[in-house]
Amino acid sequence: MSVEFTPVVVGLGEVLWDIYPEGKQFGGAPANFAYHAAALGAEAFVISAVGDDDLGREILGRLQSLGQSTRYILIDSRHPTGTVTVELDADGKPYYVIHEEVAWDVIPPKAIFSEPIDAARAVCFGSLAQRSPVSRATIRDLVSSTSEDCLRVFDVNLRQHFFGRDVICRGLETSHIVKLNDEELPIIAELADIDSDGEAALEALVDHYQLDLIAMTRGSRGSLLISPEERSDHPGFKATVVDTVGAGDSFTAAVTLGMLAGWELGQINDAANRVAAYVCGQPGATPKLPEELARLFQ
Repeated sequence: MSVEFTPVVVGLGEVLWDIYPEGKQFGGAPANFAYHAAALGAEAFVISAVGDDDLGREILGRLQSLGQSTRYILIDSRHPTGTVTVELDADGKPYYVIHEEVAWDVIPPKAIFSEPIDAARAVCFGSLAQRSPVSRATIRDLVSSTSEDCLRVFDVNLRQHFFGRDVICRGLETSHIVKLNDEELPIIAELADIDSDGEAALEALVDHYQLDLIAMTRGSRGSLLISPEERSDHPGFKATVVDTVGAGDSFTAAVTLGMLAGWELGQINDAANRVAAYVCGQPGATPKLPEELARLFQ
C-alpha cells in the first residue's frame, strides 16, 4: 500500500542547535519530525522562530540545505536562537540542558501560519515548546485551527522541569495520536490520574482521551502501538547505536505517514522501527535516509 498523494504535515514548536563537545547539530523535535516526514514523502513545514544572529542564520541555511522551507520560521530580534547542551552516556542516550528565554519560546501568532495549517493533513506538536506562555498560546491556537480530517500528533517530550499537568492533559485532550516513551509513561499516567501502569495505562489513556492511537517507544526493545481496535508489539531491530538523537522523531514521522496511508498497526510499527533503527546508527538527528527507507510510503 502506498500514499497516493503528498500529504502536507507541519512540525510546530522548537528549532535549535544541539551543542555537543565535538560540535553542534541541527535539532528540535518538531523540526526533526518535519525533516523525516519529508524524507518519507510528505510535504513538510516547520513553524518556529530563531534569533537574528549567526546561529539563527545557520539554522535557516541548514534547513534549506535539507530541502526544507523556511517560510514559516520567524526571525526574532530580541531573543537568541535556541541551543541545547547535549551529553551522551556510554549507550548513546542523550542528556539535555535546554537554555531558556530563546526565540522559540516566543513564537507569536501570525496570519501567515494559517497557510500550512489550513492545508495540513497532520500537525505534530510537543510539550517542550509550550514551556512559555507566548508559544503555548500560539501552539494551542494553531492546533485548534486545523481541519477536521487533520491528524493532531502530540509528541510528549518531558525535558528537565518543562512540563506540568495542564500542558500534558491539554495535549492529550486535543490530539488524535500520542507518542511517548516507556520512561515517560508513569509520569504521564500520574499527571492524567490514571491508576494503572504498563500496557493497562496505555489502554486507559486511549479510552479516557478517545485517542486514535498511542505509540510507546522502548529504546532497544522496540515499541508498542495501541488503538481502540488494534494492538501491535514490535521487538525492534538491532542497530549499532551511534546516538539516539532524532530517532524518536523519525519514528513519529513514520507512524504519522502510516496512519495517513491507512496501514494496519503491525505494518506501521515495522516501518517506524526500521526508520528509527537506521537513525540510531547515524550521527545527528537528520541523516539522509537510504532509498529503501525513503520509499517505504511511496
